[in-house]
Amino acid sequence: MENSNEKYVRGLLALGIIASSVVGGVFGYYGGIISHNPSAAVNIIKSSSPKNTLTSITDESSRVVDIVKKYSPAVVSIVATKDLPVVEQYNTNPFQAFCNDPFFAQFFGGCDLKVPQYRQNGTRKQEVSAGTGFVVKQDGLILTNKHVVDVQGAEYTVILNDGRKFPARVMARDPIQDLAIIKIETSGLATVKLANSDTLEVGQTVIAIGNALGQFSNSVSKGIISGLSRSITASAGNSSEKLDKVIQTDAAINPGNSGGPLINLDGEVIGVNTAIVSGAQNLGFALPINRAKKDIDEVGKTGKITYPYLGVRYVLVNQEMKDKNKLSVDYGAIVMRGETVNDLAVIPGSPAAKAGIIENDIILEVDGKKITLDYTVSDAVQSKKVGDKVKLKILRNNQELIIDVILEENTNK
Repeated sequence: MENSNEKYVRGLLALGIIASSVVGGVFGYYGGIISHNPSAAVNIIKSSSPKNTLTSITDESSRVVDIVKKYSPAVVSIVATKDLPVVEQYNTNPFQAFCNDPFFAQFFGGCDLKVPQYRQNGTRKQEVSAGTGFVVKQDGLILTNKHVVDVQGAEYTVILNDGRKFPARVMARDPIQDLAIIKIETSGLATVKLANSDTLEVGQTVIAIGNALGQFSNSVSKGIISGLSRSITASAGNSSEKLDKVIQTDAAINPGNSGGPLINLDGEVIGVNTAIVSGAQNLGFALPINRAKKDIDEVGKTGKITYPYLGVRYVLVNQEMKDKNKLSVDYGAIVMRGETVNDLAVIPGSPAAKAGIIENDIILEVDGKKITLDYTVSDAVQSKKVGDKVKLKILRNNQELIIDVILEENTNK
């Protein structure tokens, strides 16, 4: 026997079916189908048949399977170990074992001792963290997150998909981004293909592969790009780092996935899985792979990661700043000092100082590209290399100037 609520729900379901049938008929009519030829109706049914949907789902599923089979051998687990004290528990009362027996307890003192005692008994290598990486060169060059290989005094071991283990050497840690390059001594490894992450769009299907929770190597999850150019602050332990213009995805990313690849359906790595939001659901972030290409190239050639710098402190100009300071432009970056006497507008001896840039100059363009809130001076400089000459368009006292600057290596990291 059904209650009134059940009747109501079933009534709604029935109404929905009827409404769908009516709307379908109306749609068919306004879609230009005015013939009563039965074959026309058949064609409509075929074109909207769930079979086509199932086929597309199957095609995508097969593609994901193929990508995972092809690239899983290039995804590795990274384990950090270090010598830690071995602590053992002991009892100060040698007769503690008898204290729970009322008969013996009356003969042995100190039986009210409940707090356990501990002492160190040597050291032992123990696993302290685990993460993920992926092979970018056949000779053992591996890309990962900096925080995966940033444990003080630790040794690192890379575990390949086939179970082989290799000691790893940290080649370079990126001084600005959460990226690092490590190396294992072997050859002929499977590698990944890198995408152009500047062409990404929200809604694209993506696949994450990684050492989930540090226990389940080569775990696979699938989702979409759910946001682009996000800015977040990631923290681990007592340190935190601001990450700008990162990819947001709803593909499941767990602790241990850090440093693993985010892959598109063309089988190309679009990002490096980096951060998750604690307590949230389906909120993960990856660094765009284009930001790692320079690191890979530099470490392969020179064994280190360098960054160019200009040597100015600036504030981006917007409409509000224009109105407040009666400026003639509403874009660019005004060179100005910070809040303390040590926060100089132009660093002495820097490339900017050598080129003659002074306080209150407004940098309008770098190499012909306008400086805006979305394209900053930092963005422009970091896209260059040490030793590059860049052309700056400067506004000084309402006059435009062109100044050439040769970028130098940033040694104040």
